[in-house]
Amino acid sequence: MKKHIFLSGRVQGVGFRHFTKTKARSLGVKGWVRNLPDGRVEAVFEGDEKLVDQLIEKCKKGPRSAYVQSIDVEEEKSDESYTSFDVKF
Repeated sequence: MKKHIFLSGRVQGVGFRHFTKTKARSLGVKGWVRNLPDGRVEAVFEGDEKLVDQLIEKCKKGPRSAYVQSIDVEEEKSDESYTSFDVKF
């Protein structure tokens, strides 16, 4: 299962990328997360469907100082190309 997500709200400058990386690695989900110039956070999650969905639920709340206004989720064809979970800059 592979899902591409976009989060908006107060999601930059609050530790969101580190939060996502830590949660993804603890669940065994692969992929990446990065900040976008427009203030959103973009991520790709790949792994077991249940675990990917758990990670999305965690991202809906984010770290303590974040406020997630909206989350867009797009399902994509999984190519299992990721070997870890990384923060992109």
